Amino acid sequence: MKPVKIFIGALLALTLLVAPADAQRSTSPDDPSGFVVLAEVAPDIIQEIRYFSTYNFVGDRIDGYEMPCALMTREAAEALKAVSDDVMRQGYRLKIYDAYRPQMAVDHFVRWAKDVNDTRMKKYFYPKLDKARLFPEDYIMEKSGHTRGSTVDLTLFDMKTGKEVDMGGTFDYFGEESHPDYVGKLTRKQLHNRKILRDAMIRHGFKPLDTEWWHFTLKDEPYPDTYFTFPVNDLRIKRAA
Repeated sequence: MKPVKIFIGALLALTLLVAPADAQRSTSPDDPSGFVVLAEVAPDIIQEIRYFSTYNFVGDRIDGYEMPCALMTREAAEALKAVSDDVMRQGYRLKIYDAYRPQMAVDHFVRWAKDVNDTRMKKYFYPKLDKARLFPEDYIMEKSGHTRGSTVDLTLFDMKTGKEVDMGGTFDYFGEESHPDYVGKLTRKQLHNRKILRDAMIRHGFKPLDTEWWHFTLKDEPYPDTYFTFPVNDLRIKRAA
């Protein structure tokens, strides 16, 4: 019987070795153990977490943002650190608006979008768009790549001027002006600025979104099918690390 037991044990070990990476990385949506606090990995990155504040398209602090800090999967954070080092050599710093976004935050967006009478922030974020069009035109969706932990919204900060770089449009603006390939009334400088950010992100393993110049997702994201539910709270991440 011993040879049989040895054979079965070896077979099980081999199965574990060749199991698909996705299977090995599967996790509970409430498990933050694969996440890190971005500031601990890339302290040079500036953070302005918009959904912790009331200056966003909803006009309220968004559910699930318990602290104004960016959380990401470890892989995404390390890749973003490489981007940060890259743009700093060019005279810029990265500035983060949002990273990991819990599902409860997305649910908050959905509830807000269904209330077509709440247009407090329309003049800032969707002046040319009827709020009733947010769902049909996919500005608001029930699932977000941010919830998988490897997507980030960001811009560039000019270290010489001490100001955000002019991208020819603001973060979370609902309109074609936000499309990376939009030309319209953009100046050469604004187009060049968008290209600096885009090129740096692509160089270090991120892929852009075709409707938002500020939005990028790690190509090889570790949790492509998991939409996490834990809140944005760096204390929990530290305990889990």
